[in-house]
Amino acid sequence: MDNGAGRMTRRGLMMGATALGVVAAAGSTLSAEAKARIGVPDTQALWLDRHAPAFAEGHTFGVPWPRGAVSPKTSFALGDLAMQSWPLAYWPDGSVKWTAHALGPVAGGADAYALKPGTPAAPAAPLKVSQNGAGFAITSGDLVWTIPGASKTLMAGATRAGKPAVGAVTLRALAQDAASFEDKPDLKQTAYDGAVEKVVLEQQGPVRSVIRLEGHHTDGSRQWLPFTVRLYFYAGSDAVRIVHSFIFDGDETKDFIKGLGVVAQAPMTDELYNRHIRFSGQKDGVWGEAVRSLTGLRRDPGKAAREAQIAGKHVEPSMIAPSVGDTLGMSPYWNDFTCAQATPDGYTIRKRVEPGHAFIDSAADHRASGLCYAGSPQGGVALGLKDFWQRAPTRLDIRGAAGDMAELTAWLWSPDAPAMDIRPYRPDWGMDTYAKQNEGLLLTYEDFEPGWNRPYGIARTSELTLWALPATPERQRFADMATALSQTPRLTVAPERLHLVEGIFGAWSLPDASTPTRALIEGRINYQLDYYLQQIEERKWYGFWDYGDVMHTYDADRHVWRYDIGGFAWDNSELQSDMMFWYGYLRSGRADVFRMAEAMTRHTSEVDTFHIGPYKGFGTRHGVQHWADSSKQPRVSNAAFKRFYYYLTTDERVGDLMHDLITSDQTLKDVYIERKVAAAGGSGIGIRKPVPGTVDCSFGTSWGSFIAAWLTEWERTQDTQWRDRILNGMNSIAKLKYGWFCGGAPYDLKTGKFVGPGDQISVSHLNAVFGVIEITEELMTLVDAPAYNKAWLDYCIYYNSSPEEIKAFLGVVPKDRSLRDAHSRMTAYAARELKDPKLAARAWSEFFDGDNRRWRTNLHPQEDKVTGPNVLYTIEEDPTISTNGASQWGLAAIENLELIGDSLEVNAPKD
Repeated sequence: MDNGAGRMTRRGLMMGATALGVVAAAGSTLSAEAKARIGVPDTQALWLDRHAPAFAEGHTFGVPWPRGAVSPKTSFALGDLAMQSWPLAYWPDGSVKWTAHALGPVAGGADAYALKPGTPAAPAAPLKVSQNGAGFAITSGDLVWTIPGASKTLMAGATRAGKPAVGAVTLRALAQDAASFEDKPDLKQTAYDGAVEKVVLEQQGPVRSVIRLEGHHTDGSRQWLPFTVRLYFYAGSDAVRIVHSFIFDGDETKDFIKGLGVVAQAPMTDELYNRHIRFSGQKDGVWGEAVRSLTGLRRDPGKAAREAQIAGKHVEPSMIAPSVGDTLGMSPYWNDFTCAQATPDGYTIRKRVEPGHAFIDSAADHRASGLCYAGSPQGGVALGLKDFWQRAPTRLDIRGAAGDMAELTAWLWSPDAPAMDIRPYRPDWGMDTYAKQNEGLLLTYEDFEPGWNRPYGIARTSELTLWALPATPERQRFADMATALSQTPRLTVAPERLHLVEGIFGAWSLPDASTPTRALIEGRINYQLDYYLQQIEERKWYGFWDYGDVMHTYDADRHVWRYDIGGFAWDNSELQSDMMFWYGYLRSGRADVFRMAEAMTRHTSEVDTFHIGPYKGFGTRHGVQHWADSSKQPRVSNAAFKRFYYYLTTDERVGDLMHDLITSDQTLKDVYIERKVAAAGGSGIGIRKPVPGTVDCSFGTSWGSFIAAWLTEWERTQDTQWRDRILNGMNSIAKLKYGWFCGGAPYDLKTGKFVGPGDQISVSHLNAVFGVIEITEELMTLVDAPAYNKAWLDYCIYYNSSPEEIKAFLGVVPKDRSLRDAHSRMTAYAARELKDPKLAARAWSEFFDGDNRRWRTNLHPQEDKVTGPNVLYTIEEDPTISTNGASQWGLAAIENLELIGDSLEVNAPKD
């Protein structure tokens, strides 16, 4: 296989190449008989939206393969499209589990392409990467991008056929030392530039090359806001994709971000009337004007001149009537332009002649798609920000359009908006002891502790595209570019093809409404997905820090989600809401569900997780602010929620985030998760007699999250230390007297083993509902751990069993065995493994009965319309829905149908 990737892990280029060689040798040992038996399945690469896009820049997608079917030496072809492929993950036998496939621009073309072993077509002009001092030069046809070494520029610029096409590309940040002048009349504002400190060529290939830049923002005396920027280049593309990530490492009481932007310069050489400005609006809407307009004048310059200017074509001086051309210098020229998306529901476009004079309003509408352009028929620069209106407040600026070098800025946080205020939303209110804090938890469900509610270490990733265009794009072309920016065209494979590969993402079913009960279940699954998509829009769950999350619990009295009540507000991945969307996509192929799951992965892996500081590698439990609840746990940062997006899109940023989690168990030295349970006299493992040299660790909410990161690292790199660490934990759990029914045990951070006799029973309804069931299902097909398999099967059999059965097994009837419908998928797993029809019948009974049938298994949901004056605006509400319940019921439905679907109708309720 054409690897095309110079970096598979953080070990660097040389280590990655060595690892690939080892895997290739292992893969080549597959026998011809084995290959013939397994075969390579027919694979159609489909567009996510199921039709060919009008415009698509380069992109990369992932495809899974059955165990033993594909050797690392296999190359792939995709019709007549130029393509570059490499392995993403491996099966234990050395064969390839996931492949990555990179394509250059595709416009129009087919709705689907056959992906099969073969020699890929070569690009007409392969990418060339050359060392340029401490930096690099990327050549694509006649376009050359220059990336310097350590400097204050991401890119020095680009040339086309030797002529300047793009100027310097830089980062900019604005900050102030108070939220507003109201808080501090002598408020001070400071400007910071991005300073690149490290440049790494991550991938070099004929179709795709990737460069990673790392650095900080600085004003010359202070360094802060560390960033990582990836630049993606594709053969045949006029664009570079920019993935911008930063970490907040300031003092939230003194460091208020006022603006955060990416800046690109555009050379401007033509006459002012031949300089064009474009902003994208909604759908195909385009706002387009010239720096100096030839239309609307009292004297007519001539039809040919007017039509050419409107179309963005070159206007020859001879085309302009002398009566206008001789006095054209007296008409206004417009130097500065702004498109500001202040809220998710409103943007304005303004312009002015030059600094020191007023802006005038040009246009306003609902939602801009986030693309701007400055240039001429001889060439120009376009810059766009994905999720422009969803991340409001955002802004696009064009400055200096009448000068020699215009400046385009995509503001990730608009300077028009109030400064970013991420201070804790509440004071301590005297809650200075665990006793008081536990009382508060009982009332508002908020785990509060002074000092544990800071945003230090949270992050955010934004995606931008920068074009060096040979001419002003036609209006429809510009609209197509904007559509591709806001709704990225992606190739993928159909749900049936994903499902064909046993052992990826655990047990999940394809939709099947062929029987009455199946139809009801499928209806409820779709209803839940549709309802949350509707609620995101209806409740305006948008904004820089918020977009990608949903709320936790509904308040039917106020007809609102409990956005302001303790732990009932933002969901923060609680009980696998991420997985509800991802499995919803896997089985349906729905583009809208994919894009929501994508936004959720971007959000929860960045905003809800700490990337530096004392909680590094852990996330924050659900709360009013994403970072403010004092319960810091790995169950939120869980790699199990991120693997879907990584493998389907090959996203390097998410790959980094999962890699960073492989040592997150070490944070248990500093974060004692059970501290308040112990203080309240609870039964958590934190009150056990400590074992020297160990830390407390729960099996499900902690270790179950760690193993997801280790599994991913093992299959990405084939570094068996991570497999062995998983097995150390598994085998040590199997040795404990009560196995999984211990709930947790002292944990040796050096070896990954649990120690002690395991003779205390501690059952929690949360221990399996943060991805443990799904990751275990996948792991049991990859490792040989018979003793652990028995311990896990015992847990699956007895968790939901009758009091008599579990007492016979454990000697006691443990408390806290709730979420019966959620845990029915454990019973279903045991039924499938043991081929036990009685367990299958019990699993369906648990699934349909549950703990609270009214909202967990309501197969005939009924939304209510609520109108004013009871509410601010008309809404559709389902007062019975809960995100915890929806997520767990949906996962149980999807998994049970796969595990024991053949026994559904005989065990379905008769009502």
